[in-house]
Amino acid sequence: MTTRMTLASAAATLLTAMALVPLTEEGTWYPKAVVAVAVLAGAGRLARLFSMPRPTVVAVQLVVSAALLSFLFAREQAVAWLLPGPEAVRRLGALLRQGVEDVGGYATPAPLTEGIALLLIGGVLLIALLVDALAVTYGLTAPAGLPLLALYSVAAGLADEGGAGAFAFGAAAAGYLAMLLADGRERLTRWGRTFGGGPASSARTGQRTGRRIGVAALGVALLAPAAMPSLGGSLVAGLGSGGGTGGGGRGPASSVDLLLTLQDNLNQTDDRTALTVRSTSDRTHDMYLRITSLDEFDGATWKASPRRTIPLPDRFPGPPGLDPQVRRTEVTSRMSAADWYGQKHLPMPYPAAWAEADGDWRLDPVGLTVAGNGDASTRGESWEVASLEVRPTREQLASAPPPGPELRNFTELPASLPEEVAATARQVTEGSRNAYEQAVALQDWFAVTGNFTYDTQVDVGTGSDAIVRFLDRRTGFCVHFSFAMASMARSLGIPARVAVGFAPGSEQGDGSVEVSLRDAHAWPELYFEGVGWTRFEPTPSRGTVPDYTLPETTPGATAQPEEEAAEEDELTAPRPQPSSSASCTAERQRLGACPDQEETAVAAGDDGSGWPGALLWTAVAVAAVLLPLSPMLWRRRVRASRLGTPLRGEADVLPHTLRVWRELTDTAWDLGIPPDDSLTPRRAAERIVRAGQLDAATAEAVHRVATAVERVLYAPRARAAPGLAADVRKACAALRASMSRSTRFRATFAPRSAARIRQGLSTRTWRPRRA
Repeated sequence: MTTRMTLASAAATLLTAMALVPLTEEGTWYPKAVVAVAVLAGAGRLARLFSMPRPTVVAVQLVVSAALLSFLFAREQAVAWLLPGPEAVRRLGALLRQGVEDVGGYATPAPLTEGIALLLIGGVLLIALLVDALAVTYGLTAPAGLPLLALYSVAAGLADEGGAGAFAFGAAAAGYLAMLLADGRERLTRWGRTFGGGPASSARTGQRTGRRIGVAALGVALLAPAAMPSLGGSLVAGLGSGGGTGGGGRGPASSVDLLLTLQDNLNQTDDRTALTVRSTSDRTHDMYLRITSLDEFDGATWKASPRRTIPLPDRFPGPPGLDPQVRRTEVTSRMSAADWYGQKHLPMPYPAAWAEADGDWRLDPVGLTVAGNGDASTRGESWEVASLEVRPTREQLASAPPPGPELRNFTELPASLPEEVAATARQVTEGSRNAYEQAVALQDWFAVTGNFTYDTQVDVGTGSDAIVRFLDRRTGFCVHFSFAMASMARSLGIPARVAVGFAPGSEQGDGSVEVSLRDAHAWPELYFEGVGWTRFEPTPSRGTVPDYTLPETTPGATAQPEEEAAEEDELTAPRPQPSSSASCTAERQRLGACPDQEETAVAAGDDGSGWPGALLWTAVAVAAVLLPLSPMLWRRRVRASRLGTPLRGEADVLPHTLRVWRELTDTAWDLGIPPDDSLTPRRAAERIVRAGQLDAATAEAVHRVATAVERVLYAPRARAAPGLAADVRKACAALRASMSRSTRFRATFAPRSAARIRQGLSTRTWRPRRA
């Protein structure tokens, strides 16, 4: 292969790698990757010029790749800045582990740490080496598209907003087509004067045809998705992350995603139970389960800020902004998800104090949300959460000081947001004396006085004008209400974000709470210094209105009696973190979360009436295991009986000889040599020897058994032949050794000779009775 193919393969890799650039906040790694791929391609071209064997060319490129990575990331530890010695290898290993942790801890676009840069450049180098080896070194240009596809798939799967974009796809496809065209030109120039125009003419003709086909295919690939229906991402009932806190999620959820998924779930005709909650709280009617929060608003979409996540600690950091003077009660809740409900975040009350869950779950210490890393999902799982029931007074909210500068980003609004939103907010809150009264005025306007109606079928569109259309039509569902109130609160200088999760579920007679798909909900959270993030409920006929937003019924109603204060002090005292010891707190006993309690309930919770069902299910389980194995078990028993039963006198000579012969023919049948009853024993033996390609010694053993059968069948007096069982064992072992592994597997677990069971039953059923 010439230089043309080398350049084409390197260009294809670099064009495909452009899809990875949006995954990081900075793209400074890409120029380094360009230089590294160029050096790698040059090394391969140089090795091929010296006519090195193809495996040697690949080995040279591997050495060059290692040297490049050592120079870029471990030059101080490397020998002469290039050779990866032990120190450099340890340094690269540490960076690799850091990169894996960073990928799991950040959402896209992630900061460009050294670990992530190593993963990106090292991954591009690996793909470049594979493409060069396949397309150039070994001349397999078409299969070289598989590494390119893998590289693009990684970028598309991790990219924000669900894909790498049309430009990235077009660049990757163009690179692959260019490589195919270069390969076609190489092959055309080797044909010589096949056509009348000579090599140059034929090459040009082929190139023009190839370019036309390539451009047409690329155009179809780019334009076809626009005409195809799209599949919305999953927020509540699906498998998507629904948030952007990292930890294995795919990235932030947008307002478009929310409008699609929440609306679909609220319109479900089959209202299935997604979660079952058992809590020590006596306020489960007011318990919202939060999945994630969206705090970045660009005028068209809301999404979660990318933040670093950490492994679940024993106890979470305290919620931001909550002062000790504010009443709070710590409650414990145990939640179980349905087998079909897969969610990449743990739904739980806010603010959580600690959480226990099986699997790799990580905490966003800022938003206090828990996201699954890798394959972690709520599907069929249970988890336990301790959370605070925060009950601020109206006076505490009304006297909250202005927020600090660290919350400035929670009040930012894009310039594209129409002025009507802020003007409406000022009009609705006119006369309010503080931020708390402004927030209550907004909530009451949406929920009561503004003549808004709740409708999950409405479509106000997307974009910066969607909020204005909603405020004009005054019809929508929870997403519209929460987005609008959060935007209007920000316009008034109140820090605001949108929480996504579930409204309070339905209380059951056994004290549990069932949360269904139609409880999927979104609500605004506003920040008040000293209280922290505080829930409001602007959606009419949904959820519950917080007590601290209701008007006082009598003067001094918010005063706290001494007994209640003492009780609150006791409840707000620091709680011991969850323990895995044999002891169990009273709260966990009430939840049924103690292992000993669960075992006792299983052992003592029945009066004997359930044992028939248990026996039935046990029988079903045993049958499910034994039925598929029954042919194998039957065959093993029959073989042991035939070859293990000793000869019992002269009367047993005929049955004994026929038993061992039948074992030999059945073994051959199991291994793919079916019996032929029209053959004599001698001819049958010859057929077995020939089909099994047995050696002389084994063939002699087979013929001894066949001769013994003929003698007992046709001789005037049957005489026993010694060692028949040993001859059959030897022949069977040789037959199995001559067959393939798949044939032996089939003979063991699905023996063909098991058909004799059916034959035997048929003979017994239809055999005529003797008079």
